[in-house]
Amino acid sequence: MRSGLPAGASVLSGPHNLRHTFARRLRLAGVPLETRKALMHHIDGDITVHYSPAEVVELLDAVEKLTQMEGVTMLRLAS
Repeated sequence: MRSGLPAGASVLSGPHNLRHTFARRLRLAGVPLETRKALMHHIDGDITVHYSPAEVVELLDAVEKLTQMEGVTMLRLAS
């Protein structure tokens, strides 16, 4: 398939799956939420986030940033 999407009987298809793919690819490309929202014709940004949730790598990178902050005390539970 030209889009690079998987095809076959075991693959879900339909307009909403294509919208999810479109929105996720926009997010991975670094397109801002407001632009994705406009491209998806959404009034509410929350539904845009539903179609393009944070990727695991983004979440891990966000948490990793905490360990790189200077002047911040990290608390640990006593063993």
